[in-house]
Amino acid sequence: MLRIDSADCKNPEPCARSPLLFIGRNQRGNWVVCDQSGLLRGLFVSRGEASRFALGENGRRPQAIVMVPGILELDISGSKTMPPTIP
Repeated sequence: MLRIDSADCKNPEPCARSPLLFIGRNQRGNWVVCDQSGLLRGLFVSRGEASRFALGENGRRPQAIVMVPGILELDISGSKTMPPTIP
């Protein structure tokens, strides 16, 4: 697991800033997790690890995870990006 960045939640409750997490594959076939604000990101070799990470970060709320069909690229430039668009 390569964890790129993480939201800094001071409250033990799930972060209210980023309610949705997106899981998808990048062009190289790796699994990507990112939130709407771009503060929480991760790159994984398996779907299971990506799902476990997402559930752990969002307070175990599977209804707040969106599986993205197609390509989901991870932006590591540090810029705040818009949430991924789903075709």
